[in-house]
Amino acid sequence: MPADPAYTRRLLLGHGFGATILLPSAVRADLYHRSRPLPQSAAPLVVLDPGHGGKDPGAIGVSGTYEKHVAFAAADELARQLHGSGRYRVSLTRQTDIFIPLEDRVAIAQARGASLFISLHADALTDHAVHGASVYTLSATASDTQTARLAQRENAADRYAGPGATGVSPQVSQILASLVRHETRVGSSEAQQHIVSSLGHEVKLIDNPARHAGFAVLKSADIPSVLVEMGFMSNPSDEAALRQAGHRAMVASAIRRAVDSYFASQGHLTRVAG
Repeated sequence: MPADPAYTRRLLLGHGFGATILLPSAVRADLYHRSRPLPQSAAPLVVLDPGHGGKDPGAIGVSGTYEKHVAFAAADELARQLHGSGRYRVSLTRQTDIFIPLEDRVAIAQARGASLFISLHADALTDHAVHGASVYTLSATASDTQTARLAQRENAADRYAGPGATGVSPQVSQILASLVRHETRVGSSEAQQHIVSSLGHEVKLIDNPARHAGFAVLKSADIPSVLVEMGFMSNPSDEAALRQAGHRAMVASAIRRAVDSYFASQGHLTRVAG
């Protein structure tokens, strides 16, 4: 269920770090053990992944806003809209301000039998003039230098997990990408195109907004997965917008419409709402 809105407001008002949790291998194994195939008649399950969390703040905006707070608030709003449509089951990889390694975020989506995985972020760039939204899929090679650096930053999140973390090197990322099944790559690309198209009607997009690189959190071989950069915390206008509930609701609404279009194209919905 979506988190308490009051808790979300507290997160956005404060810059403190929350409790941190690691999911040990035993817990991951238990998640897999308890998972069951979903009946064909079940509504699609959309797993939302608020980026970063706990001791990992993600990008820190020019005025001090933490990416982890923006990502969680946006995921909470998107979960509310998707659940309110009555068409989906919705789950978040984290319900509170906790740290979850990248590998475990993927494991959670797989264990729950997700039909679509959406990771929400608002990263930072050295060029503070760059602003706008973009959507990413997994690939063995990056579409451009900027995206390669973004993937490197996102994959480095596991440095907070300590010595036992499973780091993802560029070589491993290439192997992971090569293992992803063709139909999953196609599904990810289709979801990406729907989200880019829908976001473009509401917010500014960066140039060539459909990009790809070796993002570790997108490595599931059986779940179409995308990473949405809602904007860049390094840009003052993007940061200011993402701090506003109204702007996050607009972004969430655009993604919700894209999810409707995606599942309609997959034959899972009989009609698409406006």
